Amino acid sequence: MADIIALVGSETLLGREVREVLGQTALGQQLRLVAADSEETGTLTEIGGSPAFLARLEPEAVEDAAVLILAGSAESSKTALDARPTGLVLDMTYSMEDDPDGRVRAPMAEDPDFAFDHTGPQILAHPAAIAIAIVLKRLNTSWPIARAIVHIFEPASERGTAGVDELQEQTVNLMAFQPLPQKIFDTQVSFALLAQLGPEAPVPLQSIEDRIERHLASLLERLDGVPMPSLRVIQAPVFHGYSFSFWLDFEDDPSVSDIEDALAGEPFDLRTSDNEAPNNVGISGQSGISIGAIAPDRNASSAFWLWAAVDNLRLAAENAALLAAEAV
Repeated sequence: MADIIALVGSETLLGREVREVLGQTALGQQLRLVAADSEETGTLTEIGGSPAFLARLEPEAVEDAAVLILAGSAESSKTALDARPTGLVLDMTYSMEDDPDGRVRAPMAEDPDFAFDHTGPQILAHPAAIAIAIVLKRLNTSWPIARAIVHIFEPASERGTAGVDELQEQTVNLMAFQPLPQKIFDTQVSFALLAQLGPEAPVPLQSIEDRIERHLASLLERLDGVPMPSLRVIQAPVFHGYSFSFWLDFEDDPSVSDIEDALAGEPFDLRTSDNEAPNNVGISGQSGISIGAIAPDRNASSAFWLWAAVDNLRLAAENAALLAAEAV
């Protein structure tokens, strides 16, 4: 029998994306869907077009899996870990982030010949950290970067279904002059760009920014000579997809065409001046990173602005699939 890949939280936004990505590969045949919520147990769903049921989150569902993917809530991750699984744990919920044996991973941003220790949990890097690392790695190979600043525009979907629902309800209620739900953001996020959330928000922007910075630092320290950028996270009033504004100061003086040449090819969808600039709507459901709107900084001869967009759930799911493939 093929090794089992147990996916806890397969009905969350992130879990559905993992299920879809794995379902498009041979690994989908090894996938066991495990409910993160007892109310979801027994739900009929599908994997790669074939029917599948959600198993109850019990020790029998996870302890024998060659790979255990945590994509649900913090509570479901704790329950799954309490079962003491013997296989490789792939944590997409950051529940094991403080485990001294854990390793922050992102195969798409790593050098393929780097040797990793699989004895401890594999912590999937934050999708924003993955995207930034991929861009900096590619550019630094051709044109070494001296300094970098990145503004990160955070979508509501990073807070899961609850975040998407709250943004939608706020938008509808604003139009109807009704009170705004604020359980997730503790402030009005609809039609607003925010440098911080309300004081009672369960997950402050500062903690998100700190996590992205930690994960990016872990990824970049394995890449020769790629500098750590300065980061700022901004909550955007969008449902899905990250947008990024890069300011990059190069050691040499590349031209726009030089930068475009360096970014040509996968995983980039390069949008030149002849194309529409990247946006989070256009990249939704797509693989890779859409990048363009490349412009020189008029006040710094060796610096350039770049704009990028990425489907946060798809990028995370594809890296999770690559990690799962390492173990089965």
